[in-house]
Amino acid sequence: MKLQKTIAVLSLGAMLIGPSTPAFAVSKEMIQLQTQVQQLADNMARMQQSFDERMGVMRNLVEQDTDNVNKLSVAVNNLQKTLQQQSTDSQTKVDQVSGQIQTLNDSIDELKARLARVSKQLDDMQNSQQNLAAATPAPGTAPGTAPGNVAGSTQAPPPGTLYDNALRDYTAARYDLALQQFADYLKFYPTTDLAGNAQYYIADIEYKQGNFEAAVKDFDKVLEQFPGGNKAAAAQLKKGYALLELGQRDAGVRELNALIQRYPKTNEAMQARDRLHKLGVGTGTTQSKKR
Repeated sequence: MKLQKTIAVLSLGAMLIGPSTPAFAVSKEMIQLQTQVQQLADNMARMQQSFDERMGVMRNLVEQDTDNVNKLSVAVNNLQKTLQQQSTDSQTKVDQVSGQIQTLNDSIDELKARLARVSKQLDDMQNSQQNLAAATPAPGTAPGTAPGNVAGSTQAPPPGTLYDNALRDYTAARYDLALQQFADYLKFYPTTDLAGNAQYYIADIEYKQGNFEAAVKDFDKVLEQFPGGNKAAAAQLKKGYALLELGQRDAGVRELNALIQRYPKTNEAMQARDRLHKLGVGTGTTQSKKR
């Protein structure tokens, strides 16, 4: 549009000065003017073509960059999903390994206890044989006069048998039967080495059945009555879990932190740290992080 206006102005000027100028001079000037206008138009056309070409190139580059950004965004989203899935899988594996380690520790503890019972039974059998030999009447002595011969009475099963039966039912998830047997064990054998374990399993059965208030009380009995037992750390861990289940967040966090301080290198301490991390709480604190 500007070019056309320029040509029109130049043409009008030539017409205005035409009458006062010789025809030959006017014709020559007009030719020069037309030539210049044509050159200007050609230059403008080439500039327009160059501009269009460059705009096309820029448009292609922008489209390519947009595609690359979209592809990169998709790749980043896929990577985030992959990392989240791997994190979830890793956490699941950690939980599984922790549970397996806990089960293995329980099995080792039970094996140690059984070996101790077997050793004690062997010692008792040896002592019984020695006592029996010493109590055998000499020749000519009337039978039935050996001292210490008392009639047997029917009482509770032997501690080993009762405990093994209860543990077998617990492992088979026959919780009601196992609960009764562990309670009988505590009733008849409250001072044996496995009494603390029996108390722990009672509390753990209550925890598994969702009776968290009773579980907290019975886990406390493990910690108070058997503080040096091999189930003390596990009892404190499960007590913390039960408190969290009851909605007592601060009390549960304190219990888990106390466990970490008391048993820092145990598997239970590792599980407590993991649970605190999931709650958004650092070790040594009781309040969750503000988000």
